[in-house]
Amino acid sequence: MTEHGTPIARAELGRGGPVVGVQGLGCMGMSEFYGETDETAARATLDAALAAGVTLFDTADVYGRGANEEFLAPFVAAHRDEITLATKFAIERNDDPLYRGVRNDRAYVRHAVEDSLRRLGVEVIDLYYMHRRDPDVPFAESVGAMAELVREGKVRHLGLSEVTGPELREAYAVHPIAAVQSEWSLFSRDVERSAVGAAAELGVAFVPYSPLGRGFLTGAFADAAAELPAGDFRQRQPRFTGENARANAALLAPVREIAAARGVTAAQVALAWVQQRAAVHGLTVVPIPGTRRPDRLRENTAATRITLTGAELALLEPLAGRVEGARYPDMAFTSDSREA
Repeated sequence: MTEHGTPIARAELGRGGPVVGVQGLGCMGMSEFYGETDETAARATLDAALAAGVTLFDTADVYGRGANEEFLAPFVAAHRDEITLATKFAIERNDDPLYRGVRNDRAYVRHAVEDSLRRLGVEVIDLYYMHRRDPDVPFAESVGAMAELVREGKVRHLGLSEVTGPELREAYAVHPIAAVQSEWSLFSRDVERSAVGAAAELGVAFVPYSPLGRGFLTGAFADAAAELPAGDFRQRQPRFTGENARANAALLAPVREIAAARGVTAAQVALAWVQQRAAVHGLTVVPIPGTRRPDRLRENTAATRITLTGAELALLEPLAGRVEGARYPDMAFTSDSREA
């Protein structure tokens, strides 16, 4: 339930896609990347999400090298008919904690889906994403292999992550795409260059990951690099490092100003902005903020009831253009690297 006692609204992912709550839950941090996790609190967060009307639960085979899918399996089993389960393939890891490879070839797709089905304990995945694109593998092969999984009943709907507008159109010509998952927030608006327009044109939903800028937009960090716990991957992210971190923290003044005037949190302002920015483009959007705490989950879902005014939106408009630092240390596998 939200703070008003009723579940959040619902939206359709793509034309004929699953109907889900207008905010989903990113589960990555429950297994890796943000320091130690209290599993009891994380499981309580899953339950709180479902009670609030969140039905899209997002994971990937790369999160904890499969551990996140295994963590979700008991929850999925208990609520299979109530939820939409999304997972991803394509990012390859090995014993080097910093190594990331990308594979989209047909053999890898078929191997990856079987592993995810086993770890999740399900016979079918509701929404299966290509997590990153290998430009050397044609969509005819990679999306074609994903389409085979739909025909075989192993996957219901297909998604892509971090693709450009032209890539989305090319993939859609091979098989309908229900959703694009890419970073989109007050601090990251690169998707508006081409992917958003293509998605609106094709009737593809957008699933923004990191809609809170990996926590930066909550206003929690004055000097992020100095305040993050050991093992937190943000210590290596350019926007959280040194002078970049301090400069970006200063950009949050208008977010805090709006939040204080409304009696809400900075996070709620940032999430409300994503919902309304998508509406400007005529786009269905289902952000997936991640959290491991039930109280934060309820705070996030309450943001779906906030409507920012034109004046407030104008105050927030310039932020992304002033952010210091790239989204990742290596942007080679993001859509930004392939934009014309």
